[in-house]
Amino acid sequence: MKKLMLIFGILLMFSCVKTDDFAIPELVIQEDNFEGNLTTIASVKGNFNFETEEIYTFRETETYISGYVISSDAAGNFYKEIILQDKVENPTAGIQILVDDNSLFETYDFGRKIYIKLDGLSLGFNNGVLQLGVQNRGDVVAIPNSLIDNFITRSSEVKEIKPLRLKISEFSSEFNNMYIKLENVQFDRNFVREDQVFSFASNPADRYDGERQLESCETGETTFLSTSTFSNFKSLLIPSGSGSIEGILTRDFYDEHFVIVVNLPTQLDMNGPRCDPEFLKCSENQMQGSHILFEENFDGVTSNTTLNARDFTNVNVSGGEKKFAPMMVNGNRILRISAYNTIENPLEAWLVTPKIDLDILSDEVLNFDILSSYDNGLLLKVFLTHNFTGDPKTTEWLPLDANIPLGPSGSYSEIFKKSAIDLSCLEGKVWIGFQYLGGAPDKTTTYDLDNIRVTGN
Repeated sequence: MKKLMLIFGILLMFSCVKTDDFAIPELVIQEDNFEGNLTTIASVKGNFNFETEEIYTFRETETYISGYVISSDAAGNFYKEIILQDKVENPTAGIQILVDDNSLFETYDFGRKIYIKLDGLSLGFNNGVLQLGVQNRGDVVAIPNSLIDNFITRSSEVKEIKPLRLKISEFSSEFNNMYIKLENVQFDRNFVREDQVFSFASNPADRYDGERQLESCETGETTFLSTSTFSNFKSLLIPSGSGSIEGILTRDFYDEHFVIVVNLPTQLDMNGPRCDPEFLKCSENQMQGSHILFEENFDGVTSNTTLNARDFTNVNVSGGEKKFAPMMVNGNRILRISAYNTIENPLEAWLVTPKIDLDILSDEVLNFDILSSYDNGLLLKVFLTHNFTGDPKTTEWLPLDANIPLGPSGSYSEIFKKSAIDLSCLEGKVWIGFQYLGGAPDKTTTYDLDNIRVTGN
């Protein structure tokens, strides 16, 4: 009985201890006098054989890499991954570390130097970038949460990351997983039109990521800002001006093209004026007149011969074979153009209307319908000329502010977007030109064109 009372007393004593009397384990921080065999990120990446694409596993190397964290999952735009680059300025290599934790920014904050133990990790290639993780059969997956401390050591060193200034034309796999800065860029006008400004990643066509096309104000070259549909800023509207953007250069999910991924929307500084070309601007009238000056719905068009007979010019000016092609879709005749399933890069195709005499009517308005599918970039533009030479490349064109739609990335769309452009300030004969500038394998958006019409009074 005495033994029982003693046991009860001991249990009672421990049950009265307050939980906040226990010492919270301190976060282990590796100071700068790290001891271990260090190698470079570039050397680690060099172990992967791109010809065989076999997973490479590190064993008994007793080797570490160090690097600086350039990603943050604080806003949900990165998920269970850390992006490292080897230097805070002018980096030479970067790599992705897969980690099974969804609040990595709390421990491995931006600019933090960390060490990665290689033994037991595997190197794989996925979505166009090299990844470090653990091998699970034929795949490389995230380091399990319970094993993170076995592989990742947090240093006390935090540095300011200075972005690598690049131009879109300089993008290459050499710069994958590096923190970069683009200057003097803006979003394509079709994402920031007055009637609709797109969000970062919450529009109907956005599935897993929202891609917004950026263009250089200097060269017109394009790339994409990619934002996860799980980010907490997906519903914010993208800025409509020009400026700079800082983020991580990587590849899209399908490894078709380069994209930039930002940690936070504040990494876009785009409050400057836009650098759009001088579009034709007559007035705001978009109402169809009571008389039809020109109309083409492509009924009966079954070949390029038929188009030629109707005085259309349909030509590939980049040396390839692919042109605008007549198609029957759901009982409706349209013209379709795409670089998909070709080997043409670039693919520049033009469809030019017959001449249209604007002296016959007044208050003229141009209308046409465009449908976009399997979208991976805005590749269609519309122009007007007063003097078509017969060759689109030698003709002087005036750009029109056409409403080019954003389509779904992995399927056909069924929704045509209508454009209405006022031509009332023009006189004489004009030609309308539709230019497709894409290229396999990464710029292959499919466009359907229908119902070209000019009306007036």
